[in-house]
Order: sequence, then C-alpha cells, then structure tokens
Amino acid sequence: MTITTPPAAAKTPPPIAQVGPIAWVRKNLFSDWFNSLLTVIVTAILFFAAKGIGSWALTTAQWRVVPANLGLFMTGLYPSELYWRVWILLGFVCVMAGLSWGVIGRNFVTLFNRYVLIGVGVICTAIILSPLTRPSSPKLLLLVALVVGMAWTGRQLGQKAPSVSKWLSLVWLLSFIPLYPGFVPLPYVPLVPGLLIGGGYFGLEPVSSNDWGGLLLTLLVAIAGILMCFPLGVFLALGRRSQLPIVKGLSTAYIELVRGVPLISILFMGQVMIPLFLPEGVRPARLFRAVIGLTLFSAAYLAENVRAGLQAVPLGQSEAAASLGLNKPLTLALIVLPQALKTAIPAIVGQFISLFQDTTLLAIVGLAELLGISRSILANPNYLGRYAEAYLFIGLMYWFFCYAMSWGSRKIEQLLNTER
Repeated sequence: MTITTPPAAAKTPPPIAQVGPIAWVRKNLFSDWFNSLLTVIVTAILFFAAKGIGSWALTTAQWRVVPANLGLFMTGLYPSELYWRVWILLGFVCVMAGLSWGVIGRNFVTLFNRYVLIGVGVICTAIILSPLTRPSSPKLLLLVALVVGMAWTGRQLGQKAPSVSKWLSLVWLLSFIPLYPGFVPLPYVPLVPGLLIGGGYFGLEPVSSNDWGGLLLTLLVAIAGILMCFPLGVFLALGRRSQLPIVKGLSTAYIELVRGVPLISILFMGQVMIPLFLPEGVRPARLFRAVIGLTLFSAAYLAENVRAGLQAVPLGQSEAAASLGLNKPLTLALIVLPQALKTAIPAIVGQFISLFQDTTLLAIVGLAELLGISRSILANPNYLGRYAEAYLFIGLMYWFFCYAMSWGSRKIEQLLNTER
C-alpha cells in the first residue's frame, strides 16, 4: 500500500479586522480604486479649503467686531442695566432643561456617561478660555452647574415619582403660553419671558419691544411661532381630510392660498391688516403682528407635513379601533394621530428649522433680530467692511440651534422607534 501525504495547506494571511476605525476606513473610504480616488480628491479639496479659511481667520480677519458688540448680538438695544432679567430667564431655562434631562434619563444605567462628561468639560474649558465668554465666565459656569445639578435631581424625582414628567411638560407649556394683554401697551410675549423681559408687571419697569433684538428676539419669536403653528397646522391637516365639505373646502383654500404667497408679503400684510380686525384704538405692537404672520405662514406648510403622516397610517388601524368600540374622536386622538406625528417627525422638525431661519425676514418690518442687528453693527464706521467676520459669527449661531433641533428630532425618532 502506498501512502501519500497531502500537500501542506497554503498559508493564508490573517483576516482583516472587522471592527475598529481602521476597518471602518477600509470599508467606507478605500473599498475599491474608485472610492479610494474619490476619497483622496475630496480630502485634498477639504484640506486646502480649511487651510485657506484657517489662514484668513488667524491672520487677516479682524474679530474685534464680535466681542465689542456681543451685547448687541445677544439682546439688541435692551437696556444693559436690566440684563439681570435675561440671566434669570436663562437660569429658569437651565433649571427646566436639567430637570427634563434627568426625568427622561431616569431609567438609563448612567445619566452622566463618559461622552456627557467630556462634553461638559469641553464646554467649561471653552467658557473659560474663549475671549467672547470670558467676561461672563462665572455666570455661564454657574448655568452649566445648574443644568448638571438639576439633571441629577430630576433623575431622583423621576425614579421616585414617574408622574413628575407630566408636570414638567405642563410647566414648559404654561411658560410659553401666548399672552397679549389688550389693555396694557405691551407686545406679544410668551408668559414667563414676558414677565422678565417685557416687564410691566409686579412693579417691573416696562421695556418696549422696539428695544428687543439680537438672539433674544430671534429665539422668542421662533419659540412662539413653533408653539402656535403646530396645533394650527394639525387642525388644518385634519380639516383637509374631513368628510364635511365646508370644513375641507375652507382648510384646503387656506393652505393653498398661503402656500402660494411669499412670506415677505404675509409679513407686510400682517403689519397693515391685523389692526383692521381689532377694536378701534387697539393697535398691537409690530412684534405681535410679525409673529402672527409667521405663524399663519408656517402652519400651512406644517399642515401638509401632518397630512402626509395621516395618509401613511393604514386604514386597518381605524377599522381595528372601530371594532373595539372606539368612536372617531378617540380613534383619531389615541390611534391615528400619534402614528402620523411619529412618521412626520423629520418633516415637522424641518419646518421648525425653516421657521427659525425665516425670522431673519423680520428685519424688513423693522425688528432688529440677529441678522438685523448685525446690519446695524456693520453700519458703524468703526466696523465698515467687517461683513465676513460678523456674518460668519451669526452663521455659526444659526447652525448651532438648527443642528440642535435636528439632533433632538433624531433622538425622539430613536425613542419612538417600535420597529426594532
């Protein structure tokens, strides 16, 4: 018998790591020759662009226009001796944000994980080292500590009394209820910000809305517009799907009419026409009229986003609810509308971001929001030609808030994702 020995098995290289940053780069950036070439070209373009911008920012740009006018960028012509009201308002927001963070994260294993702690450390370091925030570093650090402390407190409260989340939602809602005192010459203001910023109550010195401006005015208008256009948009979407001809016709006519007119026209018409529908002698402030125009415009677009979500809900959901004995209002409120809003979250948040950016048009009707106050600053002979520095600064501010809304919407989608 002849015994044959099989040839030695060829040596194979060890497998490429399937996890880690190197594996991700190989898989996504250098998977084949075309992808590798594209990666090199894009990297070179980004490198030279970043090099040019960095060289301009460090050598040519004159950034003194930003720290010298930081108060105007933040609050416009608001009296400097009343800045304490703005700090109290920020403190209130930080307390509520920290409590909400803690209550939402009460069931997580760690509330302050490594990434959160790194983020807090980076924020504190930037506050201390940045020349823009250095004059107010103690106050800003106190606000950061307030958020962290209230987050820990909110987690303890949430674990002991889970129903506290409902009360927090109610406080958030009541804090920004639209309020217009018809017999007091004050503009449209959200409730809590109005008590502090607008004054006129409890012996506080009133401050005209003509003196509001900058980021403060932009945020107040955006928040008020979002809170008012959302329910109006939902009602319009439901009205357009109604089986009542008059309701459907009026809702459709409103949506199509408003969507066919540019926002600038609605803002101008609001400034002129809103006083015509009010009693004689009652003339709302420009801020109130601008917010109403912005709300009516955004509600029409939001209605279509919500209607798309309603159409995405299968008809079987309503039939199943009817088989369980639920009437149409309960079916809509408990079954159909929650699913529709969950589906339409990206489109709804996109409309909110668009509304926030549309506040730049308020400068046309005489309101010095963030972009408008920048134009006033650049009209100063000391800062002529500093357009790039000022507009880059406010562009970064707009990006920050828009990205925050986008990031929040993604987190909400992850929490509401029931298809995993």
